Amino acid sequence: MTPTHIKWLHKTGEVIKTADGAVVEIWELNHEEDPAVLSAWAKHFRQHYCLDEELADLVSGTGKSNSEYLTGIKFPSGKVGSGPATRSGDFGEILVADYIEYILGYWCPREHRYENRINANVSDNGTDVVGFRFDGEKPSPKDELFVVESKAGLRPTKENRLQTAVNDSAKDRLREAMTLSALKKRLLRKNRESALKVERFQNEADRPFTRWSGAVAVLDVETAATMELDKTEVSDHPNKENLKLVVIKGISMMDLVHALYERAANEA
Repeated sequence: MTPTHIKWLHKTGEVIKTADGAVVEIWELNHEEDPAVLSAWAKHFRQHYCLDEELADLVSGTGKSNSEYLTGIKFPSGKVGSGPATRSGDFGEILVADYIEYILGYWCPREHRYENRINANVSDNGTDVVGFRFDGEKPSPKDELFVVESKAGLRPTKENRLQTAVNDSAKDRLREAMTLSALKKRLLRKNRESALKVERFQNEADRPFTRWSGAVAVLDVETAATMELDKTEVSDHPNKENLKLVVIKGISMMDLVHALYERAANEA
């Protein structure tokens, strides 16, 4: 089922060109004060860190309420250290995962990705978002692996976050095997069938497939307005012929992020 907040994500039809002529799609996140949609979104968000059916057992013995446990242990801090940056990064990754799953139609498993952090304020290593598309029951060269780097810019910054996403995407081939292995291991805990679907992409020599790369910048509109996105360069990307470039913009994005975390904790 497609989450209701996806209706707020719109393709504008606007594009910009990079310094070397690549096309960047512009999308907008037009979020509203709709309590029902925000509550559903907050629940969807919360499940990435802690499944609701496991929450009671996890909280048991801690002396904390559900909200206190989520805020103090599972979620990145909204104020301390690198917590706010990790919050914005996680928000961007989850939004991009939603985009490639519910709009582009890839299978995008996220099981346990954020659950097992020792330090909630420190992001995980590896590729940000991975999507899969299958041509049929058996491995096919038309199967698609979509490896995406997401970079958030929700506060003022001089850094071109799209360029950073492109640069990190260029390194993904080196991290791909590690990422797929970690994802397969996480899936094996509960769903062997899904884990074996990942296996189709672990030996390209024997099971060739089509590889797509993605670089996405998730930006506040005020940050985007001062960011020189048209100076982005992709010529050195090893998969530049199959590289998708996207910018997602929204108003008051960091306020939205904090509100989602707060709602996700308070409504658990």
